[in-house]
Amino acid sequence: MTAQLPPSASVALPTGDAKLHAPAADRNRAALVELLRSHAPQHGGALEIASGTGQHISAFATAMPDLHWQPTEPDAARRVSIDAYAAQSDAGNIAPAIALDATQAGWHAQFAPQNLIFLSNLLHLIPADAAQRLISEAALATAPGGCLILYGPFRRAGQLTSDGDARFDRDLRNADPNIGYKDTTDVTAWLGSAGFSPIDQVDMPANNLAFIARKP
Repeated sequence: MTAQLPPSASVALPTGDAKLHAPAADRNRAALVELLRSHAPQHGGALEIASGTGQHISAFATAMPDLHWQPTEPDAARRVSIDAYAAQSDAGNIAPAIALDATQAGWHAQFAPQNLIFLSNLLHLIPADAAQRLISEAALATAPGGCLILYGPFRRAGQLTSDGDARFDRDLRNADPNIGYKDTTDVTAWLGSAGFSPIDQVDMPANNLAFIARKP
């Protein structure tokens, strides 16, 4: 993932030890836990793409102890942070974080089959072709009956629905014209082309959205 990002796009602050802290992860963590409790499989293997600091996956693993979580993250410092949060949580169902750039072709072979694949706040930070490739690879890594959950900000049928979204999308595109908010119509088409059905959309706090895409 080599897109140029504005400073506001991916904030991870040092805490004085191995852990990094992303304020946004604190704000949406409880809502994401409830999303997964309501829509995700509760048993089996769960892969998180771009786990970031590790604040999310430690909460997910604690809330859903019968899922065995594999965090992934291309950034080495963030992988250290993920493992530190996992150790602090005492959850026994989190594997050590491993490196993965999910925009690259072929990664599904290392991870299939997964009952759940979860991704938050990434699609707007990568180009459209990379987003399509990620979804195609995720489909190949998802077990029959499993699901892919995508969370983040999106254009809704061509429209940006808040002033904050419009500003952030503009900042992203000014930094790199190839990135920015993806449209719900496009994402639905990419998921369908990859073989997911049904595909549902769930409104989330702070004007975010989750796609729940199930593999037959």
